[in-house]
This record gives sequence, C-alpha cells and structure tokens, in this order.
Amino acid sequence: MKVSQFMLFGIFFIGISSIEAQEKTSLTLNEAINLAWTKSNEVTLANTKVKAKKYELQSTKNNQYPDLKLSGQYQRLANASVDFKLNQNNSDQQLPIVNQLMVGQLNASVPVFSGFKIQNSIKAYQNLYEAEMATAAQTKEEIALRVIEYYASLYKAQKTIELLKENQKSAKQRVKDFVELEKNGIIPRNDLLKSKLQASKIQLSLDETNNNLKVINFYLVTLLKLNPDTKLEIREDDFADFQMINIPINELPALENRKDLEAIRYQGKASEANIKIAKGSYYPAIAIIGGYTALNLSNVITVQNAMNIGVGISYDLSAILKNGTLVRLAENKFLEVQNSEALLTDYIKVQVQKAIEDYDLALKQTTVYEEAQDQASENYRIVKDKYDNGLSDTNDLLEADVEQLNSKISKALAKANTIQKYYELLSVTGQLSQSFNLAQK
Repeated sequence: MKVSQFMLFGIFFIGISSIEAQEKTSLTLNEAINLAWTKSNEVTLANTKVKAKKYELQSTKNNQYPDLKLSGQYQRLANASVDFKLNQNNSDQQLPIVNQLMVGQLNASVPVFSGFKIQNSIKAYQNLYEAEMATAAQTKEEIALRVIEYYASLYKAQKTIELLKENQKSAKQRVKDFVELEKNGIIPRNDLLKSKLQASKIQLSLDETNNNLKVINFYLVTLLKLNPDTKLEIREDDFADFQMINIPINELPALENRKDLEAIRYQGKASEANIKIAKGSYYPAIAIIGGYTALNLSNVITVQNAMNIGVGISYDLSAILKNGTLVRLAENKFLEVQNSEALLTDYIKVQVQKAIEDYDLALKQTTVYEEAQDQASENYRIVKDKYDNGLSDTNDLLEADVEQLNSKISKALAKANTIQKYYELLSVTGQLSQSFNLAQK
C-alpha cells in the first residue's frame, strides 16, 4: 500500500512538472511576427477595411451596367364610373362594369454618357482601394515593429534576471563569509552591513526586473492572442550571430517603399478623379431607354406587347451656377492631400536620419560595452586580489563588483539593442515586412 502511495505521489509530481513546463512557450521572432499578422486586432481591422473598399469599388463598377426594373400592380376598383368619349352617338349601349386594373411593366436604362462621372468614379474608388491596401500593409509594418520592441525588451529582461541571479549568488556567499569574518573580529560590522546592503539592492533590482518581465510578457501575449497565462521564453538564437544586411544609408528606400506614403499618393489620385467627377455635372446625362408594358382594365381595354425604345436626356441647368463651388471644394481637397504628402515626405526624411544615427550609435556602444566588460572584469580581479591581501577596503571591492555586474548587463543587452535599432531602421525605410516575408519563404 505504501508503494502505491509513493507511485501516486510520483505520478502527481511528474504531472505538475509537465504542466509547469507547458506554461512556457518559446517563439522565434519570425514566428511571433507572423502570429501577430494573423491574429492581432489591428491587422484584422485593416483587412476588414480593405474588403469594404473592394466592395465599394465593385458597387461603383455596377453603375456602368444597365438598370432593369420589373413592376406590377393589381388594383380593385369599387363602382368605378366610366365615361366613354368615343362613340357618343350610341348612347343606348350599356356601360361595362369596371372593377379591377392590372398593370405590368419592364423598364431598362443603359447609360451612354454622364459627363464621365461613372468612369472617374471607378478611378476614384480604385485608387481608394489601393490606398487602403497600402494602409493595411503599413499597419503590418507597425505591428511587426511593436512585436520586435516587446520581443527585445523581453529578452533584455530575461538576460538581466539571469545575470542578477548569478551575481546574487556571489553576493549571498559574500554575506555568509563576512558573517564569519565579523564573528572572528577580522572585519568590522560596518563591512558586513555594506555587503548585506548590496545583496538587498540586487534583490530589489531582481524584483523590479521580474515585474517588468511580467508586464512585457502580458503585452506580447495579448498582442499575439495567446493564453494570458502563457510565459514566453526568448530564444538566444534570434540574437546570437545575427546578420544585419542591406542597411539603408539614406532616405531613398523610404520614399520608394513606405506604405503610408504610397497610400497618400493613391489618395491624391482619387482626389484628382473627384475633381473630374465634380466637373462632370456641367454635362448632360444621356441614356438609352426601353420598356415593355401590359395592361388590363376589366371589361374596357387590354394592352399587350406594348414595347418602347428611345433616348433619354437630362441636364441640370442650375449646375452651371451652383457646381462651381463643388469643383473648387474638390480642388481644395486635392491640395490638402498634396500638402499632406509633402509634410509626410519631410517627416520620413527626419525619421530615417534619426534611425541611421541611432543604429550607428548602437554599434559604437556595443564596441565600448565589450571593452568595458573586459576592463571591469580585470578591475574586479585586481581589487579582489588587493582586498584578499589587505591592500583595499570593502568599499573598493563592492564598487568593483557593481561595475562588473553593470558591464556584464550592458554588454549582454547591447547586441539586442543593436538588432532592435536595425529593425527600426528597416521599419522607417519601409523594408521591415519585406524582410520577414523573405525570411518566411
């Protein structure tokens, strides 16, 4: 019986361990971005807007096709009074009883000319559809960059926790050693308190970093529509030996690839088409019309196969006086789009220049942090050797230890920061989504 209880306990323990292991999920950066493109609310909304514009375009194209309408009526007449104007001489003839009317009509209208409104409306909505697709692509760029920022922040937090825990072990061991030294009167109590204070500071940093880790993890799993309890683990492979290629050096790639700039250019083309639509009201509308009518007035008249065909024309004479305002409004909308494009172009140039400088700075910082870590490690070794030989005090030892820890953290995070700045540079030049699409292929 005891053996069975131990077995059950073992199985239960294994089950709990497997559940805890399942809570942690490892995603590559490419997987995370493609997951965000599939599930994020922003991308879903952007795709929905694209579909709406597509249906608007299809609806506008339908205006160039014939209109065909079928109608019918049945009316019951109550004691209708009939007065025939024909055959007045035969007044003795009994008048028929008229108590119902049936009418059926089929009318068709084919637009021939409408002041080029239909064609220009199609052009306008075609360009608006293209603009919406470009906006959706820009949304994907922004979502990808947000995932990268969360991903890099999560990696930095994990790496910082790893180094803090490593340093915490040595700090706790130092406290234990100092306790014994203080008991034996080798070091003053003040040195022991300093070592305990440093251990407490490390614990505070560890708690703060753990808190940041949880917050960032929640942001990322929410964006990716994962279970809120999911704990993400960032793979070292996404940051180790990362190759940064095709690095932009000016704003030319941005002016060619930025989707928000492309969207506003399509909006400009749509505004040009709207000007032509407004001017189209100066022209008459011409259409070919035709129809078929069947009529039956009980006991009076029956009409069958009454077909007609002709040309219909309409001209709004008041448009000559009133339409000028609509034309000027459309022209002003076009100027607004042009000015917006100029402003966005200047803003993109500033963004690109800043991203280039930030990337160059990150590269320089990486080199400096690598050198600083070697220097801090060597400095700690020398100070520790002096301390062991009584040539330096506890302050020097603890200060050197802190510098060594900070240099390790800075070096570990410098690579991730450089990669993040590289992706930001790709983003402002409109090449971020393209790089992940190529990676996916």
